[in-house]
Amino acid sequence: MIVRRFEPSDLPTLCEIDQSCFSPSIAYSREELASFISHRSSMTWIAEEDGKVVGFVVGSREAGRVGHIITIDVLDAWRRRGVGAALMEVAENWARKAKLELMVLETAEDNLSAQRFYEARGYRKVDKVDRYYSSELAAWVMVKRLK
Repeated sequence: MIVRRFEPSDLPTLCEIDQSCFSPSIAYSREELASFISHRSSMTWIAEEDGKVVGFVVGSREAGRVGHIITIDVLDAWRRRGVGAALMEVAENWARKAKLELMVLETAEDNLSAQRFYEARGYRKVDKVDRYYSSELAAWVMVKRLK
């Protein structure tokens, strides 16, 4: 597996992956995803295996030395195979090099496997936001102090 930077030709594939990873109430529209990726404070990395995109992460630099994982998406068949860990490592290293002190993300309240994944990487739940994703689904805000 290789991890590389986003190229504009990746956008259609990333949209398909996002739609397959999340329910319609959580998945980003093509326009939303393109906006996050193209923002001047954002970086996007792609995980590829044998030329096939198997996952991606979008991170951004926020005010106050804070990084934000906007989304991390890994195809179902590639989960628990190190893809997510490799993508998070690249994003966190980018944040460290940028002298950011914290990394923050949101994950659905009912996504227990994601919560365990982030907790294993040193993230801690700091706040619960009701109706974050839809009129019914809450999210946990999770934070990691970068070293």
